[in-house]
Amino acid sequence: MKNFTTVLKIAPAFLLASSMIHAQVQDSTTKEKAIEEVVLIGYGKQKKTDLTGSVTAISAKDFNEGSINSPEQLIQGKTSGIQITTNGGAPGSGSTIRIRGGASLNALNDPLIVIDGVPVDTNGISGAANPLALVNPNDIESFSILKDASASAIYGSRASNGVVIITTKRGSSGKFKAAYTTTTSIYEKMGNIDMLSAEDFRKVVREKATAPYQSLLGNSDTNWQNQIYQTAVGVDNTVALSGGIKGLPYRLSLGYLNQEGIIRTNTIERTTGSLNLNPKFFDKHLDVSFNLKGTYVENRFKDDGAIGSAVVFDPTQSVYDPAFSQYGGYWEWLQTNGDPNTNGTKNPVSMLNQKRDLSYVKRLLGNVQFDYKFHFLPDLRANLNLGYDYSDSNGNTTVLPSAAIAYYNKGTYRSYSQEKKNKLLDFYLNYLKTFESIKSTVDLTAGYSYQDWQRSEPFAPTYRGDGTLDPATGNDFFTQNTIISYFGRLNYTFNNKYLLTASLRRDASSRFSEENRVGYFPSVALAWRIDQENFLKDSKTISTLKLRAGWGETGQQEISNNDYPYLARYILSNSGAQYQLGDNFYNTLRAQGYDKNIKWETTSTKNLGLDFGFLNDKISGTLDVYEKESKDLISFVPVPALSNLTNYLLTNVGNMRNRGIEANVNVKAVEREFFKWEFNVNATHFRSEVTNLNSNQLLINSIGGATGTTIQVHTEGYQPNSFYVYQQVYDNNGKPIEGVYVDRNGDGLVNTDDLYRYKSPAPDVLLGFSSKFNYKNWDLGFTMRASFGNYVYNNVASQYGTEQAVGLNNYLQNIHTSYFDTGFKRTQLLSDYYVENASFVRMDNINLGYNFPKFIKESKLRIFGSVQNAFIITKYSGLDPEVFNGIDNNLYQRPRVYSLGFNFQF
Repeated sequence: MKNFTTVLKIAPAFLLASSMIHAQVQDSTTKEKAIEEVVLIGYGKQKKTDLTGSVTAISAKDFNEGSINSPEQLIQGKTSGIQITTNGGAPGSGSTIRIRGGASLNALNDPLIVIDGVPVDTNGISGAANPLALVNPNDIESFSILKDASASAIYGSRASNGVVIITTKRGSSGKFKAAYTTTTSIYEKMGNIDMLSAEDFRKVVREKATAPYQSLLGNSDTNWQNQIYQTAVGVDNTVALSGGIKGLPYRLSLGYLNQEGIIRTNTIERTTGSLNLNPKFFDKHLDVSFNLKGTYVENRFKDDGAIGSAVVFDPTQSVYDPAFSQYGGYWEWLQTNGDPNTNGTKNPVSMLNQKRDLSYVKRLLGNVQFDYKFHFLPDLRANLNLGYDYSDSNGNTTVLPSAAIAYYNKGTYRSYSQEKKNKLLDFYLNYLKTFESIKSTVDLTAGYSYQDWQRSEPFAPTYRGDGTLDPATGNDFFTQNTIISYFGRLNYTFNNKYLLTASLRRDASSRFSEENRVGYFPSVALAWRIDQENFLKDSKTISTLKLRAGWGETGQQEISNNDYPYLARYILSNSGAQYQLGDNFYNTLRAQGYDKNIKWETTSTKNLGLDFGFLNDKISGTLDVYEKESKDLISFVPVPALSNLTNYLLTNVGNMRNRGIEANVNVKAVEREFFKWEFNVNATHFRSEVTNLNSNQLLINSIGGATGTTIQVHTEGYQPNSFYVYQQVYDNNGKPIEGVYVDRNGDGLVNTDDLYRYKSPAPDVLLGFSSKFNYKNWDLGFTMRASFGNYVYNNVASQYGTEQAVGLNNYLQNIHTSYFDTGFKRTQLLSDYYVENASFVRMDNINLGYNFPKFIKESKLRIFGSVQNAFIITKYSGLDPEVFNGIDNNLYQRPRVYSLGFNFQF
């Protein structure tokens, strides 16, 4: 890797010296048009005009530009019905993807991701923050998003949350082409959390704290958040070669990404390679597609507690102090004997610099697909797809003996590894025939699918400097699950006007017992191409008008960290749960809780849609109304004492309903010879409700400030993840009265019976707006998103906005500025005062580019600049209102990114 990355790091010189490189762009407008008209669906493709389900296709010309290091960022804000929320600003961090809000409570709500025909494992890889980030976004050609059950039910048990089909770029027969793209980016923080300055903090301590705590004040003025943040730099390079050798189309790409995090010590270094071969044999009756993608990633992660420590560390103390040499020279809170205060906040700069958390990840994703058109019956095709997704990761974490966080252990070291294998075999027959005599087209597919996942993790204890292990004993881990499926689909078209799609999939999952193993997932959809009727066929106003209606059932069996929830299992106890016999201690076998009757979640979806286009599709779009009903929801629920072998059990608990409406409008506003303007507006509204819950309500999601305190709840008749809080009482000046809440049930007492469900993190409306202008060789584009009606619990303010921080455990903590508004002496964690409206408008991406039609001879050059996360408009008092689970507690903030890129094509 090092030799290769050295070459790519000298990209600017290579850029000027070479005539073999250019930016990978679409070959021609014709190719772009073809991508738009033919849409990938499960196990095949269809013309866009023949779709009966809710499917959105997004091609490369519509992708976001700039510093894009993970595929899903390419389409953020580009279409309705899909919500993509980045999980923070760390290099390589992932995103939470939700299609129509998800369909489950505790089972996986992520959509199925299919890359070049291989459903990939997105459950996480040790040492990789985001498995999708292991795919180079520069290699991606298009996305197809299957949103309703009639479109996604062909994937059966794994499609309850929708399907995202990703297709990578391929070569084409003809002239050799070389491509090079280089992008350099600058990352800067958006701001700081509002904590007291050193001056204000001294004032509060001297007014409110006792004399012993006043004596703890230092003489410095330190902004601890500034101490851990930095202006970061990143570079992303991709080289691509494509063409055809004696009828063998190929594409080879190599990529290198090196990105610093805006928090010091946090970096990612990624090298990728991709090879696509598409030969044809037997007079073009056999079409072979070979895809291979390899990735090697090196990460250095920051200490997870450093952000929180930087927020609350006493601003009157210095970062360094020569008197603290035994702690690496970093100032720390100490006890009277000179040892670290175990309760005290640790120096965040020390946490970053005296800890090395490294990982090394290799991933190989490949498949070979054979598509054979029978010589004796050309209407019949056989398709065999063999896929393999392999990852091997290892890492190590070292904390120096001088670090206060590991002082009592005399330093720590842990090394871990993980291996994951995902094997796929798909086979199907497809019969496509047009019967002119009866004005009918029949497209029939029947197939078989086998997919197997394996994960192994050797025992990985932490080695302490005092010679002990934590845990002292353990076992290597191995798990496996398999799905075997049969599926069929019929697409029928009559008179090019009336469309029918029906599908059925039978899945058998090893995660359920034999009695519950098999699930059947049917779907049916109808469409009427009204624009083909005689009364509209020659209309100069209405160019597209299609009415769609569909129904289908999909399943859910993605259960986190438990492939055998129905089996009675025993595990070996750890060192803290040994049994003493005489002078010896022995590990025990511990029975685990289980539910032998656990079964599939099933989601039934109804969808009514309208596709429209006016003025030769200068104005076009879609409108969809849907209802999803999920039953037999899988969730962790508390169980009565002695009724099982655990406090919480994974089982089927109830039902949920999700209703929504979504719209997309595309407008080609101006089409002139030298000037073009087009824009897209999309809107989504949905609302989920728990319609049945066996335990009536389920408390979820702990918060900082008190161990075991939860802030959200699932309750029958309410939105999932509703905040569960007390109603705050205010004085005549609008100031909250500490510890005083509304007696909502009127019993004369204020206790847990007065907690109420207040708001939800789920937005009422999601909006997206993107636009692109072309003037001669210039182009300007932007993507903007808005979210209205989403609420966030400000856990930073609730935890640190009180006097409590300057009177406990013989150390001082900084105070959140909300203290000046409340005057709270003690934390009021369950007050609805801290549940804030977090509606926002965010400018995600602004990009400006210039194309040089002729740079060196026939070569072309494109120069572009972009700003990501340009600005955000919100009334939320915290740093960033976009918090997916609704609990704002020291999120790694998303940076503002300035990028400059060069694209060459020869």
